[in-house]
Amino acid sequence: MNQHIELMPVDDDRNRQAREAARRRVSWPVNLSPARVSYQSDGHALILGDERSVRRAASALMAKGLATPVLLVTAPLHEEAGGDAGSDEEYEALLAATADLACQSLSRAQARALTIEGYLGHFSVSVPDGDGVLDLARALAERAHFDLILDLAATPALTLELPPPGYVAMDWQDADRDERLEAFAGLVGEFDKPRYFQIDNDLCAHASSGNTGCTRCLDVCPADAVKSHQGRIEAWIEIDPFRCHGVGSCSSACPTGAIQFRLPETARQQDTLLGWLAAYREAGGTAPVVRFAEASDLETEEEAAGHVLDVPLEELGAAGHDQWLTALAAGAAEVRIQRHSRMPERLTRFIDDQLAQAHALLMALGHSATRIVVLADGDAAARDALPLEPPLTQAPPVLEGHDKRRRLNAVLEHLASLGAPDGQRHRMPSGAAYGDIVVDRDACTLCMACVSNCPTPALAAGDASPMLSFREADCVQCGLCAEACPEQAITLHPGFLADAQRGEREVRHEEPAFPCIRCGKPFATVSTVETIKAKLANHPYFAGDALARLEMCEDCRVKDVWQDMARNPESQLKV
Repeated sequence: MNQHIELMPVDDDRNRQAREAARRRVSWPVNLSPARVSYQSDGHALILGDERSVRRAASALMAKGLATPVLLVTAPLHEEAGGDAGSDEEYEALLAATADLACQSLSRAQARALTIEGYLGHFSVSVPDGDGVLDLARALAERAHFDLILDLAATPALTLELPPPGYVAMDWQDADRDERLEAFAGLVGEFDKPRYFQIDNDLCAHASSGNTGCTRCLDVCPADAVKSHQGRIEAWIEIDPFRCHGVGSCSSACPTGAIQFRLPETARQQDTLLGWLAAYREAGGTAPVVRFAEASDLETEEEAAGHVLDVPLEELGAAGHDQWLTALAAGAAEVRIQRHSRMPERLTRFIDDQLAQAHALLMALGHSATRIVVLADGDAAARDALPLEPPLTQAPPVLEGHDKRRRLNAVLEHLASLGAPDGQRHRMPSGAAYGDIVVDRDACTLCMACVSNCPTPALAAGDASPMLSFREADCVQCGLCAEACPEQAITLHPGFLADAQRGEREVRHEEPAFPCIRCGKPFATVSTVETIKAKLANHPYFAGDALARLEMCEDCRVKDVWQDMARNPESQLKV
């Protein structure tokens, strides 16, 4: 199963030819004309920081042709950092050169409360002003918004790993200051970029019936472009296409496929991987290694060894553990993920979490965790190394449709057939979308609130009798079922079950139907009727013999009320 490859010569030329044959046969899918978002910037900039720095920046930017900026002093002159203060004469000349610019000084409290929203061509900046809020664009520039923001403060107003386009944070002492100012001054005109994602809220497990479930996409976005919007009752996920940098981690983290990366979609990536590996084998290639890397890095590095098939991602986060496992299930001997030095910290944590999930799943299914590794930036030797183990198979899994979870389950089942699952439940990293639920049968009344709130087919009601069934393979551990249960009868039980039972539907609770005492029609469960009777026993409407109405179906209950009113006309006055 996991036999190490004998260290023997490999025909690298033959592998290179096989790799080229695979690329000619199946090209990597890209969106040649994806939906796009556009920015319009007239160059109206806000510069904030200590007074000397903002005036220096304003002078430099105006010399580069930028429109007259607005200055916002967030730190007093004597607090400026660094040793490049200059002489008093130089400062006086700087004041004279920038004297006509609109300038506003903020108090410490105002600087701490400064709020910046928006993106290139459409920034709103505000500070508290008494009981209200002061819009600085309107107050200082008589404009609806700023187009650009240059933040020279010691602590930037926006601490995002990937700030919105048009917002640049830097220190005046930075070595690359002039280059960055030149680029900043060039942000004038019309710009566009791809709309990287599409979202299907019908598949989303974020919220239902006022309860909050999955938040994985919110947790992994380094640009703060993913937001939960709360309506009167329901909440939903939205992605701001103007703030989105296309990192891809939200799509990879989404367990249901509600968020789809457009460049290309997950299913197209998987199908291409299967096609590449099949073509590589047919052309005589051996010991294939699939490396996931960013396309921009692949363009600048030397060509990899012939057995390395490079997947050119728009962003490294666009492929998660489901994609990596697909490559192994399709015949790759190893999968390697190529880090790079520009990765935001949140993306690094996301890749580490995905790696931990992939390793846990491989070990649960009886395979070596070393089949998926992360490469350090610039480590050409590790990139080109031969795999330590042979491919698991030459027969890929059959992946049908576009349902992300269904395709992932097919990959896991294929890997299970190639390994030796131990039938046990394995611990997964916190937040992984694998697990069971425990139903307290004594508390459950089979009201089916859990079924109506479940975003996947994991929970289902019975057709002919009161019954709750569960299929673990479909459960993404969003917790909406537990949140919706009025009896608190459901508890999540995270972990991956390495057994075929995971894909089978099981009855978790069932009861005989309660028949109406008048007409005999089943209309509820026994526990539901008993629970309602206990809760309404002291209600005046069901006092005395009227309590029996709770044992009637909806039709007979209405008939009984009208018959009582007909027999006792005075009771009509109480309605």
